[in-house]
Amino acid sequence: MKPARPRLAVRAAILRDDRLLMVNAYPGQMSDLWTLPGGGVEGGQSLPENLIREVAEETGLQINVGAPILINEFHDPATGFHQVDLIFRAMLRDENRIMLNDPEGVVNRFCWASRKDLRKLRHKPDMLAQAVWGQHAAWYDPMETIVR
Repeated sequence: MKPARPRLAVRAAILRDDRLLMVNAYPGQMSDLWTLPGGGVEGGQSLPENLIREVAEETGLQINVGAPILINEFHDPATGFHQVDLIFRAMLRDENRIMLNDPEGVVNRFCWASRKDLRKLRHKPDMLAQAVWGQHAAWYDPMETIVR
């Protein structure tokens, strides 16, 4: 099977009181896999704009997007599915409570996980804790209009 063109997604690493916001990864609570809130990138919007939209859709939270901390790539050899996640630090704009209202019906659970809690949760990407609580920095060059 010919591999599919990679899907690009953005995810938010949101810390509150040193706990990381995690959401479930499958509709109908069919899986115990947890990940960061976020989703697919739409053309014509910057990565931060896409992330702000995705987090608001899934959780009702308003965020400010910070620096990228991790690029995670994964694929399914059986189906050809291939995704690249760009993970950014994000800060809450206010302390609104989470309102799960994902239009796609995928996100229906959340938790605030400490680093210790995260070790007990089945989650992706594997190096998430290192990226969130580590000191390694990444760079991001904001989207610009093409020059002709």
